Amino acid sequence: MVNWANFISQCFNGLVLGALLALISSGLTIIYGTLGVLNLAHGAMFMLGGYAGWLAYTYSDSFIIAVIVGSVFVMLVGVVMERLIIRHFYSRPHEDQLLVTFGLGIVFVEGVRFFFGSLSKMTPPPAMFQGITNLGFMFYPTYRLAALGIVAIALLALYIVLYRTRIGMIVRAGIEDAVMVDSLGIDVYKIFMLVFGIGAMAAGFAGIVNAPVVSIAPDMGEAILVQTFVVVVIGGVGSFPGAILGGLIAGEIISITSMFNPGYSYVMLFVAMTLVLVLRPYGLLGSAGRE
Repeated sequence: MVNWANFISQCFNGLVLGALLALISSGLTIIYGTLGVLNLAHGAMFMLGGYAGWLAYTYSDSFIIAVIVGSVFVMLVGVVMERLIIRHFYSRPHEDQLLVTFGLGIVFVEGVRFFFGSLSKMTPPPAMFQGITNLGFMFYPTYRLAALGIVAIALLALYIVLYRTRIGMIVRAGIEDAVMVDSLGIDVYKIFMLVFGIGAMAAGFAGIVNAPVVSIAPDMGEAILVQTFVVVVIGGVGSFPGAILGGLIAGEIISITSMFNPGYSYVMLFVAMTLVLVLRPYGLLGSAGRE
């Protein structure tokens, strides 16, 4: 039954989901904008973060350690992946990039399935964030509110790195013209490695933060990857603010549509993407000249 309380609750759910999608999409859009690589293994990075965090929590019983371990582990996976494989595909056609990253995603998923099985795992929220919170006009799970704050802080930190540091300046310049950055004497391949690591870490961080909300499973990255690509298209390829805006829009569309008919949530999401492609092909906050 649809009522105001349910509607407001779904709006909050959409805000939490949207912030999570924004964080994952920011990593993907930075990687594609800077490196020109279509990373179909990004959803698997989200999954790896969840499992690494769950494993760390199992042994440490500390959610903070789980978040740190999950994020750092996926960042290292991203760095190794870029060093050994991805850098050989920068000048290759997009089809080759799609195939190799898709294959890597399958390897990660099946590797996790081999070691941990197909049954889902659950990471409990920190003790201080368990239960529900009275917001005055409704009761809402405390951890979902905490997750919204955690993701917002992570997005702010990523914004500071991208827009208030020298590394961020180089990354943004690389998004516009990687050849020019290289011609200025900057080791562009080190920057590419760093960018890929940061992008992967964003997905891994989101994976462990989301683990107390939705149980983790080897194939959990598939659905999130589709949503993430839609977010990037809506917001604009290579645009960090676009990733945030697109994530919030996508989260609200999925959540509010699910209130009426869950079967149409993805339909409405793709309808929104289609409208953006028709009216503004380069995304809401993307640049017309950016590929």
